[in-house]
Amino acid sequence: MENIFNKIKGFIAGLSAILMAVIPVTILWYILTGGSVFGMDVVINLSSLITSLGEGGFVGFVVLIILWALLDNGSKK
Repeated sequence: MENIFNKIKGFIAGLSAILMAVIPVTILWYILTGGSVFGMDVVINLSSLITSLGEGGFVGFVVLIILWALLDNGSKK
């Protein structure tokens, strides 16, 4: 059972690593061409996410801390 959980955890970690690598490329594409990637406008989506977190007050702050903890790789030296 532990082996299955480790495989699922590894799959999710790999998928999130790929997505985190794609985001800067899509932002660069939007800056260079002005067009969306796969029908999604990444810059506007990120801007609206940041705006909604800012308007959320304390709840937005808590969500931001949770997202930070999830995306942090533990790369503290």
